[in-house]
Amino acid sequence: MGKIALVGLEFYGRHGVKPEEGALGARFIVDVELELAFEGKGDRLAATVDYAEVHRLVAEVVTRERFYLIEALADHLAERLMAAFPKVERLVVRVHKPHAPLEGVFRDVYAEVTKKASSGV
Repeated sequence: MGKIALVGLEFYGRHGVKPEEGALGARFIVDVELELAFEGKGDRLAATVDYAEVHRLVAEVVTRERFYLIEALADHLAERLMAAFPKVERLVVRVHKPHAPLEGVFRDVYAEVTKKASSGV
């Protein structure tokens, strides 16, 4: 089993509960970890997951759709990625909202979801 990670993908989106978040938008950062079999697959793109296509799908969802909760965005991304890339056996999606409308000093807020491929059993 191997892992492909796309870390720190940055996009401008309009996610959040507050009306100004939908109107003004903000920066969101997405991390995606994909686990799939590397063993015996050779050295061809068709045998793995094209991470350029992963980036494209994440960009499309984050920039074109609207979610009130980053939890919902993370879950939706995970579902879309699992459906689009059947070679993935397990994935983790993190959606960071570093400029969340909170009082006080903080480094980051994020939601994380893990999904596993159904075994068919």
